[in-house]
Amino acid sequence: MNPGAAGKTAAQSIRVMIVDDAVVVRGVLGRWIEAEPDMQIVASLRNGREAVDHVERVRPDVVVLDIDMPELDGLHALPLLLARKRDLVVIMASTLTRRNAEISLRALTLGAKDYIAKPNAYGDFAGADEFHRQLIEKIRQLSARFHRRVPAVGAAPPPKPPAVWPAKPAETAAARIETPPLAPHHPDDIVLRAFPACVPKVLVIGASTGGPQALMSVIGKLNGVFDRVPILITQHMPPTFTAIIAEHLTQATGRKAREGRDGEPVTGGHVYVAPGGKHMRVVHRDGGPVIEINDQPPVNFCKPAVDPLFESAARVWPQGVCALVLTGMGSDGLRGGRAIVAAGGSVVAQDEATSVVWGMPGQVAHAGICSAVLPVHEIAPRLNRLFSGEGA
Repeated sequence: MNPGAAGKTAAQSIRVMIVDDAVVVRGVLGRWIEAEPDMQIVASLRNGREAVDHVERVRPDVVVLDIDMPELDGLHALPLLLARKRDLVVIMASTLTRRNAEISLRALTLGAKDYIAKPNAYGDFAGADEFHRQLIEKIRQLSARFHRRVPAVGAAPPPKPPAVWPAKPAETAAARIETPPLAPHHPDDIVLRAFPACVPKVLVIGASTGGPQALMSVIGKLNGVFDRVPILITQHMPPTFTAIIAEHLTQATGRKAREGRDGEPVTGGHVYVAPGGKHMRVVHRDGGPVIEINDQPPVNFCKPAVDPLFESAARVWPQGVCALVLTGMGSDGLRGGRAIVAAGGSVVAQDEATSVVWGMPGQVAHAGICSAVLPVHEIAPRLNRLFSGEGA
């Protein structure tokens, strides 16, 4: 048993399986996870075949799954793992190459809940604070969303399977990554605002975990919006991923979608995606709105972040912004959503039942700034009516 298991029980802990062919990666990720008081490693394996063989015995809640591995890679192991444990939360882990980004996005359509970009070199792991923070947050938040564990009274926890990396020194509480607990959400507490009387002039969208799937579901059905106004999107994603998302949006809509370029005019019928690793804002210049791309520090731990886009849109199009907040962790978009409403615009949020994580949309819903909180399949029809002037 790993020393990090002391004081943990099966009912209290999130059970994590790591699957990666690099022993260094398994070791670092394992130490990070074991340092968390509410997590334990139940298996640390070197390929997808071992993961498939072990998943029913060790019963993980979450699997961190590498893509490139011998014998059975992550993409092919994914459906086999889900077939053996239907409620399994799988987080794909890959380095930032175009091929791996494409595979990670493909994995989302096959049932993976999220992805995370690994540092490109093993030596980079030691100082990868942001990767560390994201990994722990994704494990904790996704497990909370998909595993509502109720401890059995008097039940003894099963023995913890041994991990396969060397023992580590005890870590202090200060070294742990803290993520805020999920606040309980009560639909009856949501108070909706009336939509403004004026027809919106722009649609801005913010999304994070689960966002690619939600975006594809919504964007392809927004013909009534495309015909009239520009669409600007901030999806929490690293570089390379955002370029691929833009390509997929072009295929899904038949309209031009691409990463925003600094100084580019914003025109109707186009989709602009914030590039990974940069913030995208809108400014008024030379008589019209243009894209501004900047390399300022992360906002809400995110880069790109939703708030800079939303806040800047509220200044450029007073009373003319409709914001859509889709599935995602955290509260990014709340401050910007408030700015949009204060300027006379409107906010629409995805509902909890169809969100992978109801963090971002839940925050704006419970802040009382939404004019609608909708299942993902109802969002496009409502927006089409709103932007056509027929009323919401």
